[in-house]
Amino acid sequence: RERRDYRGSSGEPQQPHDADEAEKSLSRSEHLNKHQQRPTGKRTHCCSDCGKRFTSSGITIHQRIHTGEKPFSCDQCGKSFTSSDYLTVHQRIHTGEKSYSCDQCRKSFTTSSILTVHQRRHTGEKPYSCGQCGKSFGQSGELTVHQRTHTGEKPYSCGKCGKSFGQSGHLTQHKRTHTGEKPYSCGQCDKRYSDKRSLIKHQKIHGVVS
Repeated sequence: RERRDYRGSSGEPQQPHDADEAEKSLSRSEHLNKHQQRPTGKRTHCCSDCGKRFTSSGITIHQRIHTGEKPFSCDQCGKSFTSSDYLTVHQRIHTGEKSYSCDQCRKSFTTSSILTVHQRRHTGEKPYSCGQCGKSFGQSGELTVHQRTHTGEKPYSCGKCGKSFGQSGHLTQHKRTHTGEKPYSCGQCDKRYSDKRSLIKHQKIHGVVS
């Protein structure tokens, strides 16, 4: 039987975990990797908002989390970031630069942190464990999303009806009930769907399995 990758309107393969959380996690990890390569300074500056301590340069970047300031903008799409390191990582989306290669399967990636997460698929490593149930994950972002099943936290709200969700991806899918958007199209016929699961169910009619 035929096997296909199902893609959304962005053309990117859809991942089983919450993509938004994963991206944030990878971005933070990449920034940490860069930071750890620099000379170590004393963390003498305390954040007045959360109490965390940083070096003199680190406190400036950190405080932008609280103020919302994002002074570094992408000249390709206008998206803004709190640090130049985050911007550099983002710009590789536009340039297509993939400098980090897996020595197991030769796939290439834009950041060392994404490569690290990918390599865990080969090793089976899942270093992030839930303190409530012990379930383990390959990414810290996946753990964050999972923990909301215990806490009941739903930080993503619909501006139209106020309904809240635990994952940004679920909110995106919900919004399509208001907009009527159907980004998932069948390659065998002209049917379109608002979510991937419905498309997969439909594709079985054509003998296609995911």
